Amino acid sequence: MTGYPWPIETDTLDNGLRVIVSEDHRAPVVGVNLWYDVGSRHEPAGQTGFAHLFEHLMFEGSAQVGKTEHMKLVQGSGGSLNATTNPDRTNYFESVPAEHLPLMLWLEADRMGGLVPALTQETLDNQREVVKNERRQRYEDQPYGDFWLRLLPLMYPPGHPYHHATIGEMADLNAADLVTFQNFHRRYYVPHNAVLTVVGDTTPDEVFKLARQYFGGIPRGADIPPAPAGRDLSPAGPPRREDVVADVPAARVYLAVATAPFGSADYDVASVLAGVLATGRGSRLYQRLAEGRRLAQPDYLAAYGVDLAHAPAPLILSATARDGVGADELEAGLVDVVDELVRDGVADDEVARVQALMTTSWWRQMETVAGRADALSRYATQFGDPRLAGTRLPARLAVTAAQVSALAAAVLAADRRLTIRYLPEKERP
Repeated sequence: MTGYPWPIETDTLDNGLRVIVSEDHRAPVVGVNLWYDVGSRHEPAGQTGFAHLFEHLMFEGSAQVGKTEHMKLVQGSGGSLNATTNPDRTNYFESVPAEHLPLMLWLEADRMGGLVPALTQETLDNQREVVKNERRQRYEDQPYGDFWLRLLPLMYPPGHPYHHATIGEMADLNAADLVTFQNFHRRYYVPHNAVLTVVGDTTPDEVFKLARQYFGGIPRGADIPPAPAGRDLSPAGPPRREDVVADVPAARVYLAVATAPFGSADYDVASVLAGVLATGRGSRLYQRLAEGRRLAQPDYLAAYGVDLAHAPAPLILSATARDGVGADELEAGLVDVVDELVRDGVADDEVARVQALMTTSWWRQMETVAGRADALSRYATQFGDPRLAGTRLPARLAVTAAQVSALAAAVLAADRRLTIRYLPEKERP
C-alpha cells in the first residue's frame, strides 16, 4: 500500500489552530481528537507531573460547563471519552454519534478558552490527591509497577527532558500551586499549540465552520518556548543494571536499549526488530525461552518500542520466570537469545511474519474513527503533516532482514544494554 487511502482536508484558523478532517460515511459516528503539544518533557525541575495533573483538571469544569458535566454530556450523548498524557503530548478524545459533533467541539472549545476562571484551589487539591493515589496504585503498589520510574533515570541523564516519568514525583505534586496551573493553561492550552482532528460521518465544510464558530474567538496566545533538546545522548558506558528485591510473584528481567526517535527510518527498523523478538508464538523469545528451554512464562514475554519522538526512544525486552527459575538463569537465557540475534542476524521469513502482523494491527487502528483521528493528530503535531501517517506502514513493510540485522548489531551490543531485574524476597542476594 502506498499513499494515504482516506481523504484529508486541512485548515488553519487565524489564531493558529490546525484543523484536520477525514470524511468517512460508512457509519454514523465521528471521532474528535485534540492534541496539545505539551507533555512531561516540557516540565522544568520541581514541576514533574504537572502536565498529567493538568489533564485531570481539564475534566473539572470550565467557564460554561460545571464540574464533572463534560463527561456526563458526552456519555449522555451515547459517546465515550478519555485523555492521556505522555512525555511528548496531551490528547483529549471523544467518539460519538455524528449528530452530536457540534456539542463535542463546543465542549472542547469551552475548556480551551475558559478553564482558568473555573479553576479553584479546591479542584486542584482534589485532583492532586487523585494523581497521587494513581501513582501509588499503578507504580508503587503494583508488582513490577515502578519499572518505568527506574528505567528513565538510568537511560536518560539528569536534565534530559525524558529523565523523569510523566506521573511526576510526590514532592513536586505536593508543591503544585494554583497560580502555576493557571499560567500553565495560559501558556500551553492555546490554539496555536493544538491540533483538532475529526474523522467520520461529517464533511470538511461542516467541521471548518464549527471550528471557526467555537474556537475562532479564542486568542492565539503567546509564543511558547521550546522544550529542552534531547536528541543526543551520552556515549555508551559500562553496562547499567539494577536489582530490585520486591514483593513480586516471580523473577522478572528487563533489558532496554536506546534506539532512534519515533518517526525515523531507524525506529521503523527497531519496531520490526521488536516483533522478531517477541510478537506472537513464532518470535525468538517465545520459541527459545517459553517453549524451548521453558524458562519464561509465555504470557509475560514482551519486546516493544516506546513511541517517543524527540530523543532516541527505548526498545524494551522483558521476561518473567516460570516456577523454579531464578533471575540469574532467566537473564542468562534472555541474553543468549539477544547475543544469538546480534551474532547471526535475522532471516527473511522472520521479518515477513512480523510485517504481516503489523499490517493487520495498522488497519485495525486506522479503520476506527478514534484510531485514525489520533494518528492524524500525531503526525500533524510532531511532523507537520497528517498525510505522513500514510507512510508509516509502507515504511515498515519496506524494512529488510539486512537492515534489522545491522540495527540489532548496533543497538543491542552488550555495552548498550540496561538491565533491571525484579527478585522475589527469597532470591535476595
